[in-house]
Amino acid sequence: MRVERVLLKDYTTLGIGGPAELWTVETREDLLRATEAPYRILGNGSNLLVMDEGVPERVIRLDGEFATYDLKGWVGAGVLLPLLVQEAARQGLSGLEGLLGIPAQVGGAVKMNAGTRFGEMAEALEAVEIFHEGRFHIYLPEELGFGYRQSRLPQGGIVTRVRLRLQERPLEEIRRRMAEVDAARKGQPKRKSAGCAFKNPPGHSAGRLIDERGLKGLRVGDAMVSLEHGNFIVNLGQASAKDVLELLKRIQEELPLELEWEVWP
Repeated sequence: MRVERVLLKDYTTLGIGGPAELWTVETREDLLRATEAPYRILGNGSNLLVMDEGVPERVIRLDGEFATYDLKGWVGAGVLLPLLVQEAARQGLSGLEGLLGIPAQVGGAVKMNAGTRFGEMAEALEAVEIFHEGRFHIYLPEELGFGYRQSRLPQGGIVTRVRLRLQERPLEEIRRRMAEVDAARKGQPKRKSAGCAFKNPPGHSAGRLIDERGLKGLRVGDAMVSLEHGNFIVNLGQASAKDVLELLKRIQEELPLELEWEVWP
């Protein structure tokens, strides 16, 4: 286990975030020790806005045994989802194609039920192991209240590993499906961002609504509504959390959109 003082901007895809004590845990014993004080869990740092002042709690990242996988057995919550999608395809296993391009770790993808219009994380789950109240518990997906970009994990629960529901398919069929998903995501920006900022309202696309309202290119400091995709806030270089919050506020003054990101603290 490693404990170090860091700036969380170096651990988030938006490139924003102040200081914190980072605990990188590699074993179950490490996790028991790290959770003896108030904590937050950090995955790949996507879908997350961290304040410039940082956070007072310990920030826990899963590595070591939590970053190993067996696609026909248990998959660690610290495994990167893009790696898993590609590895499943190489093994001729279908069920993850709809998650192509999501820059999350498995644990974070479970917590927020990450997905695209082609599929969600919950659909690929057979079982989920969650650490809470000092013990490791196994849950079935139907016990975790999955919905659109949300779940109902136990209070303070940490996803530690999952079993996936995958099916053998011809490689050509899997690759064709992945190409379809990839083509649909081509319009997303390449600059630093935290993924889609807002949930899609029923029957609508948040990005399209923002575009139609003429908000693309709206800027506060170095935070800007992406010109490529209206539902992305990009960091042009030196954006602060304050800049981003003000920009989100201005969008929500124009449109009744619900934030998809998690905000610390």
